[in-house]
Amino acid sequence: MKQFTLLLAIALISFYSCAQQEPSKVSAETPVKINYVTEVVVPELDIPWGMEFLPDGSMLITEKAGTLIHFKDDKKTIINGLPKVYVRGQGGLMDIKLHPDYKNNGWIYFSYASAEGEDDGGNTAIMRAKLNGNTVTNVEHLYKGVPNTKKGQHWGSRLEFDNEGHLYFSIGDRGNRDVNPQDITRDGGKIYRLHADGSIPEDNPFTDNNNAKQAIFSYGHRNPQGMALHPETGKIWVNEHGPKGGDEINIVEKGKNYGWPVISYGINYSGTKFTEITEKEGMQQPLFYWVPSIAPSGMAFPTSSNYPDWEGSVLVGSLKFEYLERLVLKNNKVVKREKLFEGLGRFRDIKQAPDGYLYAAVEGLGIVKIVPDSF
Repeated sequence: MKQFTLLLAIALISFYSCAQQEPSKVSAETPVKINYVTEVVVPELDIPWGMEFLPDGSMLITEKAGTLIHFKDDKKTIINGLPKVYVRGQGGLMDIKLHPDYKNNGWIYFSYASAEGEDDGGNTAIMRAKLNGNTVTNVEHLYKGVPNTKKGQHWGSRLEFDNEGHLYFSIGDRGNRDVNPQDITRDGGKIYRLHADGSIPEDNPFTDNNNAKQAIFSYGHRNPQGMALHPETGKIWVNEHGPKGGDEINIVEKGKNYGWPVISYGINYSGTKFTEITEKEGMQQPLFYWVPSIAPSGMAFPTSSNYPDWEGSVLVGSLKFEYLERLVLKNNKVVKREKLFEGLGRFRDIKQAPDGYLYAAVEGLGIVKIVPDSF
């Protein structure tokens, strides 16, 4: 009996120490007591895709349908002057990001679906502009994916700045799985890096290849809809949609290939396989993957003293299962999963504001603020 107990203990230790990357074996218990609650601060939004906080504490919100909202003093004001947004499938007006030195230069960055250029349909575009009253001015177009396509899926697209002031953004594979992601001469299925003015950094990984899209920073991605700067390492993290299974979290590294669709932990929606392998030399493994898929969107690292028990975590919204997921990290491994606010709605974005509180964009509900339940 003692020998059996010892063997059981060894087996359990091995299970928990070796399975940190596999979601089916990571602890996912919902705590008995939820320590935080949500309060709606911006009501009655349809699909709020992105949000940013201005220095005066007001908020800019993008609605996928193409509307930019300024929310101040409990009032919504529609901002005019944006270029025409091509709304199709998953595409529309998407992310928004302030320049790190916004107070001095006033630049605001947007990702959106654009029909500009040759061919019918559209592709993901990046622009910047300034806010003058209720109008955006000084519009500058920084990047436009090509070719246009009428396909409605996999536009990306998140925006993030690193600590050196580079602008990163994602464009999904645009539904062209077997062509775009592995080809650096084509847009789609990539993470890109630009200077804030839209110029190409000389140290981008493919600037010595005249045929390559020189804004590319990494490739082999499917559809990244979450992006965040790690507060300690300064690395760009992304989450991206897999097919049926195989959603991923990846740490973006210069010039690396993240494998889509050559390697994947997912299968076709029909249940058939499109690849037999989950790893290959020269292709990066995800930091974490989900099976089944949760349809991840939005990503934030809580660093505020308002959430002391969430230190060392990353938060990811789930569109499919309508909850916010907290992943506890240790040495760049996920050691615990926690589901928060189940049933509230499709979590499209999550962001820590300058006031130290976390705000989430929930489809059909609005923007909610996450506060301690004793607040």
